[in-house]
Amino acid sequence: MSQTRALKTNHCKKGYILKRLKESWQWYILLLPGLIYLLIFDYGPMYGLQIAFKNYRASRGIWGSEWVGLKYFLRFFNYPDFWKMIRNTLSITLLSLATFPCPIIFALFLNEIKYAKFKKTVQMITYMPHFLSEVVVCSLVILFLDRTTGPINNLIAFLGGERVGFMGIAEAFPAIYVLSGLWQGIGWSSILYISALSSISMEEVEAARIDGASRLQVMWYVNIPSIMPTIAITLIMKMGNLMSVGYTKILLLQNDLNLDTSSVISTYTYEIGLIGGQYSYSSAIGLFNNIINILVLLIANTVTKKLTDTSLF
Repeated sequence: MSQTRALKTNHCKKGYILKRLKESWQWYILLLPGLIYLLIFDYGPMYGLQIAFKNYRASRGIWGSEWVGLKYFLRFFNYPDFWKMIRNTLSITLLSLATFPCPIIFALFLNEIKYAKFKKTVQMITYMPHFLSEVVVCSLVILFLDRTTGPINNLIAFLGGERVGFMGIAEAFPAIYVLSGLWQGIGWSSILYISALSSISMEEVEAARIDGASRLQVMWYVNIPSIMPTIAITLIMKMGNLMSVGYTKILLLQNDLNLDTSSVISTYTYEIGLIGGQYSYSSAIGLFNNIINILVLLIANTVTKKLTDTSLF
């Protein structure tokens, strides 16, 4: 009897799915290109992850290469600068995480501007740096912080201080990297929150003002709780990149004097993988990095779900 019921249930489910496909086939066709792209460029490359466990040789191919197990993972863990790279990577990512509220605060205050022309001007000025390439941004950072001709050092000298070679101070590198990234991305990152704020019912805002709430109190008790699900999702995704730092900007700002704090996992992977041709070793490092990111993402998702009832899954 139970088997008969299960067969009937499965038959009903299949019939329902086929009915939905027939009714909405146009939407599924529109979805198809994105799905194909996802399969080819996101899931397809996962086939190559096995070279992290093999002594990969291009002449032998992936299947023909010798299986070495965890050899390259152990090699990375025993690397003399392993903990230094972990420390440098975390110092940059955690400092970046500390700036997470900045786009939210910017969006909240921008939302309070009533003069439309001024508001659009501010938005345009803050969005523009996002469209600059990292090469241009890093060139601007180096020029602004130049010891002899940089505007910042000129201001310091004008005020009676001594000129400082900021790019040669190893301890200053994480702050320079993060603050330049904040300048470049704060306007663009605020778009999501501005969009969320625009969906807040004006009746709630007017009711709070009638009850005597100030503008700051409206922001704290109405606006922030309303966009909290958006903030939670964005924070979870940010936590999922805890061990990820792009190597391009690091390499553009890196010099011999700041190597002690600018050597991160991504730059080491670039050096041994693309330059050194040690594909198995670099793949093992990348896989280790991604596993850590996935674990942090799962933990952040679980904690956020318990605290705010909002999660990715």
